[in-house]
Amino acid sequence: MIFDTLDNYVRYATLGENFPAGFKFLLENDLTALPLGRIDIDGANLFALVQEYTTRPVGQVVWEAHRNYIDIQYVVSGQERMGFANLGTMQLGEYVPEKDFQPMTGSGNHVDAFAGSFAIFFPQDGHMPGLLINSPEAVRKVVLKLKI
Repeated sequence: MIFDTLDNYVRYATLGENFPAGFKFLLENDLTALPLGRIDIDGANLFALVQEYTTRPVGQVVWEAHRNYIDIQYVVSGQERMGFANLGTMQLGEYVPEKDFQPMTGSGNHVDAFAGSFAIFFPQDGHMPGLLINSPEAVRKVVLKLKI
């Protein structure tokens, strides 16, 4: 897991072939005006999920991971707590291949994400985004899905 601000994106642009195009998308678009839902950038290789939601307490959000995609979760507005944990420390549920969704249970660490920050979650990183910090808050976020 990596946590940083978009100001430092160049440090991570060499992590894989889809990273430069993903960061370019974040930098060159008005993320506040994008329509909600999926936006294809490079088909199944790279796409964005534009989301708006209200943060929730731990008991209402689930741990997840992905085998085929890396997530770059960029907070456009608002703030949220994101859980993260290595898969080796979690109890894994049944993988759902058509959704590239690995549910799990356990506990992990947390980071508070704010507008302009992002977290990168690799396949070994369980994550639990969308958590409230002190009270429920509206969040707008762009999740980039980078094919491995």
